[in-house]
Amino acid sequence: MTVLAINWTEAAIKAGQFVLSFSIIVVLHELGHFLPARWFKCRVEKFYLFFNPWFSLFKKKIGETEYGLGWVPFGGYVKIAGMIDESMDKEQMKQPAQPWEFRSKPAWQRLIIMLGGVTVNLLLGFLIYACMLWHWGESYVPTNKFTYGIATDSLAQSIGLRDGDMIKSVDGEYIDRFNKIPLKVVLGGAKTMVVDRAGKDVTIAIPDDFAAKLIHFKTVNFIDMRMPFIAIDSVVDTAAAGKIGLRKGDRILAVNNKPVPFYHEFRKAVQNSKLKTIQLEVGRGADTLHLSANIGENGQLGVYPASAKDQFEIKEINYSFLQAIPAGFKKSIETLEGYWLQLKLIFSGKVNTNESLGSVISIGKMFAPEWDWMQFWSLTAFFSLVLALMNILPIPGLDGGHALFTIIEMVSGRKPSEKFLERAQMAGMVLLLGLMAYALGLDIFRVFKDLF
Repeated sequence: MTVLAINWTEAAIKAGQFVLSFSIIVVLHELGHFLPARWFKCRVEKFYLFFNPWFSLFKKKIGETEYGLGWVPFGGYVKIAGMIDESMDKEQMKQPAQPWEFRSKPAWQRLIIMLGGVTVNLLLGFLIYACMLWHWGESYVPTNKFTYGIATDSLAQSIGLRDGDMIKSVDGEYIDRFNKIPLKVVLGGAKTMVVDRAGKDVTIAIPDDFAAKLIHFKTVNFIDMRMPFIAIDSVVDTAAAGKIGLRKGDRILAVNNKPVPFYHEFRKAVQNSKLKTIQLEVGRGADTLHLSANIGENGQLGVYPASAKDQFEIKEINYSFLQAIPAGFKKSIETLEGYWLQLKLIFSGKVNTNESLGSVISIGKMFAPEWDWMQFWSLTAFFSLVLALMNILPIPGLDGGHALFTIIEMVSGRKPSEKFLERAQMAGMVLLLGLMAYALGLDIFRVFKDLF
């Protein structure tokens, strides 16, 4: 594979969604610092979206504040006078403290300024989820309504799960929302699963290292809904399917002479034929066609089945505006709990950190290849909450580190020396920049590995 094989249109759409999403999150986060700083009469010297080493793409001074757009899309910042931050402006700190500087303000005001960004990100995530639930509601197939049971991959089969199993409980608990089952296994450390197999209950023991294997092979969704491949619902005209003339309503009966009654069986057969020619048996009305298709590096034919809504009993939940508020709050809490469990899993040593870390490249890949507002807002809410959780960690260089030192000051009555704060900030910045560089390096390595 070469660079020419990259779908640049798809990459541009993903990049556009990423930039817009993080611009919203970062601007509002920094606004969370900016507003209380101004309320408490602190001078804010700069307000930037993205970082601007050496030069800025745009800048304009309004009053005491320079507003600008940097060229390094890794975040943003506000420079508050008299504050030891990522700017490391030591010359200013050598001067006598002025009444409009951050360091001259009472500890409780400084704490509010430091926690403003985290607070805004928490509120943003909650508000987006609440608005999404109010606008779109929720719909899903309950776990006990999976008519054809589950589809399994090789890792699921390695612990004893089989295609067609009906999941009854995980650690003795019935889970109505199927997408929460993998999370309970990967993040919750589930030990057992009970399935109905041909009318008999079978207990599946989940090994301790199963979560690590799922993360290693990047197959966290090791089970899925088993859907019959009744007919093609849509065709990608530019993909192999479009080139050989497949149409909506066609029925793919077999791949390489092997019947594929279920969609996951068809998808697996095609994925196993990357850069090969496959033979298709296709039903079209009363006729049976025999076609050949060349499968590319992505391992896809370019056809999609009907949605689950057309084949299964769907549970739909519509929310009024008032109902969406507690529902959005609950979803926010569940998101934070899930991400916290992921961090615990990483730092527990149960998974390989090299396989879990990612930079802006990994984040950008999470967005849809076509502009999808529902997924866009869902990811924006998720990343806003994640940014809040990461920023509140008590690490120098993060908001949580500044808040920790301020709380210690409020409790002890003694303010840490500016020299100590400078060194702590420097150590924190070195740690964070090193981690960011490491994560970016891992992503670049993965990109080149995939390309060549």
